[in-house]
Amino acid sequence: MNNSSRGLNWIEISKDALSNNIKQFRNIVGEEVLICPCVKANAYGHGLIESAKVFLDAGADWLAVNALYEAEELRANGVTAPIYILGYVELAELKRAVELGCRLVAYNREIIARLGEIGKPVKIHIKVETGNNRQGVLMKDLIEFVEYVKSFEHIEIEGLTTHFANVEDTTDHSYAELQLAKFNEAIKKIEGIGVHIPIKHCANSAAAILFPKTHFQMVRVGISSYGMWSSNETYLSYLKEVGDGFKLIPALTWKTKIAQIKVIPSGEYIGYGCTYKTGHETRLAILPVGYYDGYDRGAGNGYVLIHGKRAPIRGRICMNIMMVEVTDIPEAKLEDEVILIGRSGDDEINAEQFATWADTINYEVTTRINERIPRIFI
Repeated sequence: MNNSSRGLNWIEISKDALSNNIKQFRNIVGEEVLICPCVKANAYGHGLIESAKVFLDAGADWLAVNALYEAEELRANGVTAPIYILGYVELAELKRAVELGCRLVAYNREIIARLGEIGKPVKIHIKVETGNNRQGVLMKDLIEFVEYVKSFEHIEIEGLTTHFANVEDTTDHSYAELQLAKFNEAIKKIEGIGVHIPIKHCANSAAAILFPKTHFQMVRVGISSYGMWSSNETYLSYLKEVGDGFKLIPALTWKTKIAQIKVIPSGEYIGYGCTYKTGHETRLAILPVGYYDGYDRGAGNGYVLIHGKRAPIRGRICMNIMMVEVTDIPEAKLEDEVILIGRSGDDEINAEQFATWADTINYEVTTRINERIPRIFI
């Protein structure tokens, strides 16, 4: 693809990096455990269809999405692998989900009743509440819920699941241990009434990396599938408790071009609100990217990379434009490539660094990049 067809902003996604990350998980969970990368939210901003296909080619077994429309897109693009819908599917849409062969999370009677009315074979995964208090059947109601599901002959209880609340937020994993104990208790309760659960799963990226005892029959790996650590705490815990050898490679590089260069006298204001005033003659580069594109308005204390050098942001980030100083980058010229996230020369801006500028997390940084910006898989 030539530069003109890329537009003013584009994302480059490394297939090798995505593949590497899945293979890293295969190394730690073994061949018997299913790997289910989460490709919701446009594959964490990386591009739903192509990311999904790279993951499957690399050895992933299932795919997890949040919504029915994502499952529709995958099936329409030839994906035949099992798809697990993590989010809520409206009662009126459940028939379509069944037709697509999706696995569904279940935690209320209304879903089960509607699936019973549809009367077609469907596999569900009951979500038990262990302490995150989002979706989930309360422990006290679990057996009654399972018995209700069993009353419908076309509904198969294929899985039991839960989700950790803070395994990636701290180096103290006592609460995660408590949740895991509750999950094991739920398994015993269900098996105690003679119900076999083929696939038990609770591990997100952090749990899959740190705690082999959470692997069960499947792991649902999210952000680390794309080469990012869940948090600094997860990385520190890994170094302390596991060791070295597990190497994630970030797959995403976000680029734009210089749209104008001009020299601003000393004492001039730059951008809305007159928040920045030049203290010397300043060479300024105008970039055609802003918060509409997903470049967080709060990241105005950051920088971009041009010719491997740091160009600090000047003034407020606008809806479609931002300004950076290139006084110390004399070689910068019109339509030169600019790295917003990624590597240039010996320097790098990763999603974690960007997140510190915007006072957020790396998850939000990549998922909020506008879906209309082309993703180019290389």
